[in-house]
Amino acid sequence: MTKMIFVNLPVRDLAAATRFYEAIGCTKNADFSSDDASSMMWSDAITFMLLTHEYFSTFTTKPIADAHAAAGALIALSCDSREAVDAITEAAGKAGGKPDVREPQDLGFMYGRAFEDPDGNIFEPVWMNMEGAANAG
Repeated sequence: MTKMIFVNLPVRDLAAATRFYEAIGCTKNADFSSDDASSMMWSDAITFMLLTHEYFSTFTTKPIADAHAAAGALIALSCDSREAVDAITEAAGKAGGKPDVREPQDLGFMYGRAFEDPDGNIFEPVWMNMEGAANAG
């Protein structure tokens, strides 16, 4: 069986969050979605589970962090090209997210930007030339 990752994220507005994740290239899996959750597939192996705050709270006794006020994770997304990094970052901004929450990073063999989703979660799309990275090390 292929190893998979499911990133569970609390969201304030499930419909708006679903639209945002569709805008950055995810596909909604209706089989695992409900009034409380949207299963948003980034790839065959990576899924973002968008959960209403009420539903998210059924999985933990800890309070839900305000991702607008504090960072708990940085979610890096591999991209096929520099242009793809730019495209997803621009799409995030147009869909209600916040693009370029830090300066773009360009190391020649690696290029990345960062954006926030509407709930403040930070994503870092990145392109890397693996041959160039090996030579740089």
